[in-house]
Amino acid sequence: MKFRPCIDLHNGTVKQIVGGSLSDGSEPQTNFVSNRDPSWYAALYRNDDLRGGHVIKLGEGNDSAAKSALQAWPGGLQIGGGITAQNATNWLDAGAEKVIVTSAIFKAGRLDEEQLTELLKRVGRNHLVLDLSCRKRDGKYWVVADRWQTFTQTQIEAKTIEKLEASCSEFLVHGVDVEGKQQGIDEELIQLLASHISIPCTYAGGVQSFADLKKVQVAGNNRIDITVGSALDLFGGTLPYRDVIDFCNQTLYNT
Repeated sequence: MKFRPCIDLHNGTVKQIVGGSLSDGSEPQTNFVSNRDPSWYAALYRNDDLRGGHVIKLGEGNDSAAKSALQAWPGGLQIGGGITAQNATNWLDAGAEKVIVTSAIFKAGRLDEEQLTELLKRVGRNHLVLDLSCRKRDGKYWVVADRWQTFTQTQIEAKTIEKLEASCSEFLVHGVDVEGKQQGIDEELIQLLASHISIPCTYAGGVQSFADLKKVQVAGNNRIDITVGSALDLFGGTLPYRDVIDFCNQTLYNT
């Protein structure tokens, strides 16, 4: 289980917000606002060789901040938020290792296969991460788009995963119902992912303790990587950044 760091950007500033609270015309519920530049975090992750972390632009006004992070570690970070077939190559040129896509390929609640094909043509499978962040409804998990506000008709299940694996090199999955709340992880979702996914996959949402990290390791059969946001001391939480790295490294060495 690898530790995948994050840099979440809102209005050009590094923040940690509660999942599902971001919408037009109102401020999201915020757990943490940093006084450090995004490049500071990127340089920290670079020095610790934490590859495959993600920079997420939460709405407009974050391009300059995102580019400062990518410039601090060219080729070391992924970028998501507002990525389309039209701008994806620009972000790779700006220093992103990979682009992360959700809303551009889920339109009107459906998977837009033409857009997915266009993205593949422009950036290639090895540079594409699909964000399958989801919420639970009627006992099933459904991909949500448009800042996690819109339920799509794409269910997280074996046939969906098998189909999409052919079009990307990784998945990023936020458990939106627990994201940012520090009230525990979604073990059921992690088990579901581990049962069907055969390519790298990063889970985010709800971690508040090392016991939660252990649950991710067990539920994910040590195959699902982890992001820690609001609970991390870098973002105002109580979990020491260095200890989290050590914990995740130990899970790798013991497999």
